Amino acid sequence: MKHSAQGAAGTGAGAGTGAAAEAVRIPVQPGAADRARDRAPGGGEPDGPARGEHTHGEPPVSRPRALVRRSSVRGQILDALRSALVTGELRPGGVYSAPVLGERFGVSATPVREAMQQLALEGAVEVVPNRGFRVLERGDRELAELAEVRALIEVPVWLRLARTVPAEHWAELRPLAEATVRAASSGCPATYAEADRAFHRAVLALAGNEQLVRIAGDVHRRAQWPPTGSPSVRGRADLVADAHQHTALLDALIAGDPDAVRALVGDHFTVTS
Repeated sequence: MKHSAQGAAGTGAGAGTGAAAEAVRIPVQPGAADRARDRAPGGGEPDGPARGEHTHGEPPVSRPRALVRRSSVRGQILDALRSALVTGELRPGGVYSAPVLGERFGVSATPVREAMQQLALEGAVEVVPNRGFRVLERGDRELAELAEVRALIEVPVWLRLARTVPAEHWAELRPLAEATVRAASSGCPATYAEADRAFHRAVLALAGNEQLVRIAGDVHRRAQWPPTGSPSVRGRADLVADAHQHTALLDALIAGDPDAVRALVGDHFTVTS
């Protein structure tokens, strides 16, 4: 599959999420009717709002089967939230409060709030005073622009590396390319998103430019969030087709076939409207 406005959806966390991603589902946030009901006599808010965040009558959330480990809690939650962005579980336009998400993860609101603040810096969410965080709505044009930026950054680097990196170094990336195929076969867009980024990160790292790797990785992650109104994220067939382009690229790079590399790289980063 090509990296495009239609296909560049795919956080998040994959293997990095661990048990938290498997056990945690993001609760549906209440609408206006729910909030009005809870403002009526006898209503009320759940315990635990922090720093002025109101839960607005959000429904009680059952504990996950397994609580997240206490070490690196913020990092685990950030991975899980990124995964939820990729899968669409955190809906564009939806507002989510740290206390309710904290209940779901089995932790306090603080690490959830910190993870959400990181997502705000990455452009995924925005702060809604006294309520929580809103997932930003994204259109096809924004995703097309991100895909174009990715192509402008990565394509010249791939073509330069094709001329300078020995075949044995490309062969060392085979396990990462094959990992993307396995991840795609699982049909989980979040698992594939992580494997996809890992492969591209390893390729770009061959250029020896840490800033390039960081900036390209940030754009890549943002390009994986689904657009507003998307009925679903990338399907299994699209993921598998995209993953097989990785292995085909490695075959051409190892064989030292510049024409094939140029064609495959161009196809992999094609921007469609």
